[in-house]
Amino acid sequence: MVSGVIILIAAIFILSGVKILNEYQRAVVFRLGRLMRYRGPGIIYVVPFIERMVRIDLRTVVLDVPPQDVITKDNVTVKVSAVLYFRVSDPSRAVTEVANYLFATMQLAQTTLRSVGGQTELDELLSQRDKVNARIQSIVDAHTEPWGIKVILVELKNIDLPQDMQRAIAAQAEAERERRAKVIAAEGEFQAAQRLSEAAEIMGKSPITLQLRYLQTLAEIATEHNSTTVFPLPIDLLEPFRKLASGGDKPK
Repeated sequence: MVSGVIILIAAIFILSGVKILNEYQRAVVFRLGRLMRYRGPGIIYVVPFIERMVRIDLRTVVLDVPPQDVITKDNVTVKVSAVLYFRVSDPSRAVTEVANYLFATMQLAQTTLRSVGGQTELDELLSQRDKVNARIQSIVDAHTEPWGIKVILVELKNIDLPQDMQRAIAAQAEAERERRAKVIAAEGEFQAAQRLSEAAEIMGKSPITLQLRYLQTLAEIATEHNSTTVFPLPIDLLEPFRKLASGGDKPK
């Protein structure tokens, strides 16, 4: 009876060291306080009371960085939030080099977000997010690499502007649209004037062209259903005045 109990206890003791790890998990093992090579995935054995195991998840972690009060380079106060994607690249260092790699990465991301935002002007923060994202990622990745953490991606999520700054940006955008509209209208007038000048020059070289244009205008007016009365004026009567305008002989 006693031997059976001993065998049962020994079996439970032995089986208690059997561990099953999923494909995305690794086991960092300490043997009497000494770091051993990490194990897994699959079935592993941890010697009870002699070895201690810490499970590490190798999947990508999505870390939501809460909104941070940032004073930009041009002294504008904004609230900026971001999303950080990272994973554990070295399980052993993630356990031995930092007490809590999730908390440490979160704090580092927050301070880096405030630091980079303070070195960036508001226009760059709004229009060049990819550049700001890459800068934050490189800084955070350089600091977390000794911890066995690989930062995959950083994305700015929200940039909240004060109400007065939103109104100022809206006024600036409206003024810019009006400026573009005026420039486009002026460019159209300039091109139309150039075309009219070229047409007048061609008509001046060929008087018959002016007569044909005159007849074409009469035909266009006649097609309209209106009450306009047209009195055709022979174009030859205008010839002396045209010569006078061009510096020719005066009409007799």
